[in-house]
Amino acid sequence: MATDPRATEAPKDVSDPIEYFLDDQRYHGKSERTLEAYDRVLHEFKAFVRNRFDEVERLRDADRRECMAWVHSLRGEFEQSTIATYASYLNRFYDYMNRVGVFEENPMALVMEEMSESIDTDPTRRDVSVSEMQAFVDSITHPLERAIVVTLLKTGIRVGELCNLDLQDLHLETPEIDLEWEPRVHLDRRPGSIFVSADPTRGQSVNGEVRTASNKRKRDTVIPVDDELRWALVEWLALRPDAVSPARPLFLDTGESWGQRLEPSDVRYIVKNHARERGWYRTGGGTTENVTPHYFRHFFTTHLRDRTGDRGIVQYLRGDVASDVIDTYTHNWGDRVRDTYLECIYSVTE
Repeated sequence: MATDPRATEAPKDVSDPIEYFLDDQRYHGKSERTLEAYDRVLHEFKAFVRNRFDEVERLRDADRRECMAWVHSLRGEFEQSTIATYASYLNRFYDYMNRVGVFEENPMALVMEEMSESIDTDPTRRDVSVSEMQAFVDSITHPLERAIVVTLLKTGIRVGELCNLDLQDLHLETPEIDLEWEPRVHLDRRPGSIFVSADPTRGQSVNGEVRTASNKRKRDTVIPVDDELRWALVEWLALRPDAVSPARPLFLDTGESWGQRLEPSDVRYIVKNHARERGWYRTGGGTTENVTPHYFRHFFTTHLRDRTGDRGIVQYLRGDVASDVIDTYTHNWGDRVRDTYLECIYSVTE
């Protein structure tokens, strides 16, 4: 049986505490996005204390005052909620390393108690009107990027859920293009629809491919496809390259990783670039300012709920309702969900 080399390692002899911490968090199932955020913030803190405090050679040598100075350096550059988030990353790092015996104390503990900033769990987001969003979508000319943005806006799915979509999750008539596939059984008698599964989990093999993102919805969901989304998908499918994976992902890379499934980081990069051109994204900006893939889920929820007046349908489409509620909509999908959705969904093109 293989043995973890750290099982016999004296904790205080860890040469790279950040890598040690990240490895442990990876074993605990943290997403790559979360690990990337920890990695960036911890290395920025490490560089800060080394540049500002000559006596601090190692992270274990930093004390409360160095931590306070770092938090203070963030003020004026970031929003309060962002500062609180970054501070929580550092606190989590020191607390964990103290608990496993690598560090003797957590210098961030008192800093967290005394700092005035806090994480806003329900931020007021940028207010983008439907007409402004239409102009944004119309400015996107690349078929893949346009299909990604329209799909996010029209379905409210998460970025990981979008990346996990396979061709079989789409039931769509496409007489305009020469492409055939067999939709999954869940879409029988439900043409013009997308199936979003609750199953895919990061590291799990689904449909013959190990996934790098997890779907977070509580139950499987079938989402209608209206004419706008259908046309955006047809334009993409007409140019879609052959997939490397036997799972036949819906969205594929057309750059250096030609034919491979798009990763959440790819989608965030695409959305960030277009949002920045629109003045909707600023490096260091928080959720109140920046338009990201998750913002589209917020946009979908807000505008569709206002138009339908039916909170239950929106919850069903988002995939975040309890089984007793979702079963009601599952069994009445054609009359209740699909008809209401097609009648009320907003247009994203001018």
